[in-house]
Amino acid sequence: MTLRNVLLFLFALLSATMLGLAAGAVWMVISLYLRHPLPWLALPIGAVLAWTIRGSVRRAGPVAILLAVGATALAAVYVNMLIAGVQIAGNMGLGLIDALHTAGLGMLWQLARMGATPADVIWAMLGMLLAGWIARRRLPPRP
Repeated sequence: MTLRNVLLFLFALLSATMLGLAAGAVWMVISLYLRHPLPWLALPIGAVLAWTIRGSVRRAGPVAILLAVGATALAAVYVNMLIAGVQIAGNMGLGLIDALHTAGLGMLWQLARMGATPADVIWAMLGMLLAGWIARRRLPPRP
């Protein structure tokens, strides 16, 4: 493995991580706007992440599958942690950033885990499967 391949993989990993975090933040905004948890959004978010990763970050294949599945899982975890932070902010009268800093990563993780229902986990798994399936497929040739 050459240095170039390692650097390209690290860049793809960074890109997939940032895409997953951004998707989780968008998911949180939609959930808060509609005032309902929307675990089914894992499916369209997983599909969009897979298409983006496959089309822009990495060609279809095993690495693209891992990146798409990982980004979808990250988005699902991140949205739950952000919603836990929003609930803390609302209960304590803090801003979101202050609540996130005050609570810390460990507390947000525990609150997100405690608040996750079996339906949340099932939808996240389905979104990850869909992302992996889409990232595995090659793009049709362009005319």
